[in-house]
Amino acid sequence: MVVDVVSAVLAFGVVYFLAGARVIQQFERGVLFRLGHAHEKLRGPGFTMIVPVVDRLRKVNLQIVTMPIPAQEGITRDNVTVRVDAVVYFKVLHPRDAIINVEDYRFAVLQVAQTSLRSIIGKSDLDDLLSNREKLNEGLALMIDSPALGWGIQIDRVEIKDVSLPETMKRSMARQAEAARDRRARVINADAELQASKKLAQAAAAMSHEPAALQLRLLQTVTAVAAEKNSTLVLPFPVELLRFLERAAQNPQQDAAAAVAPASAPAASSVVMPEPSTANEIPGEPPGVEPSVEAQPAELSDGELPEVRLGEAEPDAGTVTEDGK
Repeated sequence: MVVDVVSAVLAFGVVYFLAGARVIQQFERGVLFRLGHAHEKLRGPGFTMIVPVVDRLRKVNLQIVTMPIPAQEGITRDNVTVRVDAVVYFKVLHPRDAIINVEDYRFAVLQVAQTSLRSIIGKSDLDDLLSNREKLNEGLALMIDSPALGWGIQIDRVEIKDVSLPETMKRSMARQAEAARDRRARVINADAELQASKKLAQAAAAMSHEPAALQLRLLQTVTAVAAEKNSTLVLPFPVELLRFLERAAQNPQQDAAAAVAPASAPAASSVVMPEPSTANEIPGEPPGVEPSVEAQPAELSDGELPEVRLGEAEPDAGTVTEDGK
């Protein structure tokens, strides 16, 4: 009889021990409810005992929780429809408040994060969502952290992951970016042309004092073009070279004209025109000497002059030659 009682007591003790034994991990804290009343003191990590049926132990994880926020669709302040998703990092700072003040703190944080994200989308411009995300992340974290403090939750950080745009908006932004790059390229090209023109003006001023520099530059250009191994080579000639060749061609002609002029002068002085005889001046009688000018009665066209030939006059008694006869 005694043995049975002892055995029953031992069995009850073992069952009681197994029913009240609890192990709390290092990253957890235990909130003890005894007959529905929460104790102020938390149960730390390790082995602990509770009263079966009377006590109830709730474990709370103190690690940082990573919770993704589903993509939320909204309209920005500049009337652009976007879809934005984010991720929130939080941890339980006060386990007793997280158990008592809110039914499910994870679900509560998720709902607050979704509504806060929609509010941020409506208050921001598209450019801010794309380029100024750090400021938006800080504002979103403050909006979520404000109600979460009463739940014993601390928001560590909030990050916007992706911003989805409509296809039409993507094409518009691509055209805008292309136009901006084209404008920058043209500005850079114009600046380069301005600098090059200044350098060319300085080079032209330097070459104007030394004409030989222009010839050297021409030879350098010919060398650069010849290195390309082209089949056709167009060589420009400077105007000064053409003028020099023109003057060189005119000088021999002037020298030849000056040499011909003295040789023709003595021949012209040896010509003696015959004087008409006084006997041939009697009216009514034909002259004794044939006329020295013969007229050609040929018909002349408009603008054509008549051809005149000078004949040789026969010498008479009144004509004196160079020999004195």
